Amino acid sequence: MANLEEILGYTFQNKALLEQALTHSSITGDVKKNYERLEFLGDRVLGVSMAHLLYFTFQNEPEGFLSPRFVKLVRKETVAEVALELKLNDYIKANPKSLSTNENVLCDVMEAVIGAVCLDGGFETAIAFVDRHFKKHIEKSSAPERDNKTVLQELAHRIRGGVPVYEVIKKEGTEHEPMFYIKVMVEGKGTAVGKCKNKKMAEQEAAAELLKILEKRHGKQP
Repeated sequence: MANLEEILGYTFQNKALLEQALTHSSITGDVKKNYERLEFLGDRVLGVSMAHLLYFTFQNEPEGFLSPRFVKLVRKETVAEVALELKLNDYIKANPKSLSTNENVLCDVMEAVIGAVCLDGGFETAIAFVDRHFKKHIEKSSAPERDNKTVLQELAHRIRGGVPVYEVIKKEGTEHEPMFYIKVMVEGKGTAVGKCKNKKMAEQEAAAELLKILEKRHGKQP
């Protein structure tokens, strides 16, 4: 674990937490020994840490620009990419071992490691950890992100469509771990569905999907 701690830039006081964060449920179903509970915690810590970092990094931007940045930075693909950058796949314990390169597993383990850092060193340490390892991805988003809902509304107006209407069509999971499916419709022009753990993010995802469809037909917003 010393090699991994060096890569992470953090030395655990409780080494068992790091071991647990790297252990898939295929190795043990014991919730005190696999990463599932730590992933639950780390998912929330990542969200709060990222919101905190974006709030202070982009101090002149309105909420409408911060939200799409947030969605992009906490989505599965980005979190899994950070996990690969930290070579977590080399340390994940799973059966079969091929699970260690699965995008969902990489994302879960990265969040579990964040949760483990939070328990071991406290919330401020976890924020610093997220800042250090997500920094380049935050910097990549230094150009203002477009607010998909606003862009969709402007495009709908330009092509003489109705005002976009959003509707929750399904909710899965638990109260603590929900997944929202939201449909957006521009009357006479098309519909699309987005899904995310947060309603606002799901609306942004739905708007992005419908924009892809409408921009192919009508061109991008000038």
